[in-house]
Amino acid sequence: MDSVQAVLLALIQGLTEFLPVSSSAHLILPSQLFGWPDQGLAFDVAVHAGTLAAVVFYYRQALSGFVDGVLGRGDAVGVSRQEVKCLAVATLPALVAGLLFSEVIDGYLRGTAVIATTTLFFGLLLGLSYRYRLAGDDEQPVTRIDHAVIIGLAQALALIPGTSRSGITITASLFLGYNVATAARFSFLLSIPVIFGALVLMLIRQTDAFLSASHLGLTALAMVISAISAYLTIAFFVGLVKRVGMMPFVVYRVVLSLGLFSIVVFL
Repeated sequence: MDSVQAVLLALIQGLTEFLPVSSSAHLILPSQLFGWPDQGLAFDVAVHAGTLAAVVFYYRQALSGFVDGVLGRGDAVGVSRQEVKCLAVATLPALVAGLLFSEVIDGYLRGTAVIATTTLFFGLLLGLSYRYRLAGDDEQPVTRIDHAVIIGLAQALALIPGTSRSGITITASLFLGYNVATAARFSFLLSIPVIFGALVLMLIRQTDAFLSASHLGLTALAMVISAISAYLTIAFFVGLVKRVGMMPFVVYRVVLSLGLFSIVVFL
């Protein structure tokens, strides 16, 4: 893995992890177009650690509120204990599905045709949820357990490459009647335990591969790049969706899926 490959893949991971456009759909393009080999476990861990650091730092005040809520010290910076419970409940389906099905998905559902199909289908579903949303402008947090279960089940679908974790959780929240800002915030906070769980699972299953990794300098650089780009993406997205909504991302996903289908047909 050379420096150009490392920088580009880290940027792609950081820029697309939190946008509702599917990071896996973007990561497959360079490998298909340039014939790049798999970047390896250490690189995957590094870029995911970078995106995890970015979302933790962005929501650092909210996370301090989570700690207060868990310890029973009341509400802090607008985060209630009930919202903490909802985040915990919504996390469980993805963790269970990851433990049960991740190897099957990695073995059979990582093809370009599958990613193109899910990018298109779930992109159109996001458009429908935004077009027919019922929410107003009031940014009420997710505090209903039944809603958390539904959002969590939707998040489990994101194990299928091309779905987009942020996209499917925002879609579910919009269908449930939350506005875009609330849906995005809950989705980003929900990413913290999920990304952490994915990192732990990768390390447990392939400890030897991680310990024997080379190119540690490039790996560290990739982590820093993914962290910075992910932080800037979160800040950009939160402001953007309040102004223009979700439809630009829907259009982008449709165009991206057509590009992926072209790769399937012509390459």
